[in-house]
Amino acid sequence: MVVGLWFLSGLASAANAANASVFLEDQTWTELRDRINAGTTTIIVPIGGTEQSGPAMALGKHNVRVRFLAEKIAGQLGNALVAPVISYVPEGTIDPPSAHMRFPGTITISDKIFEQLLESAARSFKLHGFKTIVLIGDHGGYQADERHVADRLNAEWSKSPVRVFAALQYYQITQGAYVDKLLSAGARQSEIGTHAGLADTSLMLAIDPSMVRKDRLAAAPKLDAGDGVYGGDPARSSAEFGQLGVDLIVSGTTEAIREFARQQLK
Repeated sequence: MVVGLWFLSGLASAANAANASVFLEDQTWTELRDRINAGTTTIIVPIGGTEQSGPAMALGKHNVRVRFLAEKIAGQLGNALVAPVISYVPEGTIDPPSAHMRFPGTITISDKIFEQLLESAARSFKLHGFKTIVLIGDHGGYQADERHVADRLNAEWSKSPVRVFAALQYYQITQGAYVDKLLSAGARQSEIGTHAGLADTSLMLAIDPSMVRKDRLAAAPKLDAGDGVYGGDPARSSAEFGQLGVDLIVSGTTEAIREFARQQLK
């Protein structure tokens, strides 16, 4: 009897854990069906990328970061789940190697295949009952692709209640409001950078410091494009600086999604 109660308690705990999670992968198909029927009809599609980020930051930076932030955004929304991270994205050409493809570990696909991947995922979510499909991308190189996919599908689905939202605000905040906040907090413009500088590295320290090689930040001479660091200097990066960006991205993207939803009701 005691063993039976313990077993049933374990099953209930597992079910509660799945229901508490915002990650699609943690649900069974019946749990997902029930959550959609109960009103969880927004799905966030986090888009990362596998690319070099200098000698002090791991290749999976974008994937870890966008998953973490998507979870926070979904929690703020309250009616959203998070799809698996899309980690294969356009990163440049292979022959000859361009952009980040000049560095070992970066993986690329064509823009055409990338857009087809996003479209297929969106069609799957529409089939299963999601009404708002949100694309958030952690890398600047495919922002236009996100918009192209959203525009095409929204035109095709104009008589349907389902809409795709390319939440470009997510990335725009990292290039605008976050930079302004860093400057006001004491960072120097020469440090901030656009890729693997202080801004980028600080975000990672706030989210998952295991992805940053702190000893290399402290010991290395100033890094440049030859090292995979585009502008800036990551030496003074900190989790405190990064948390400023986390807060801005989560709040700003959440509000953008809510505003998109409000516009659909008009």
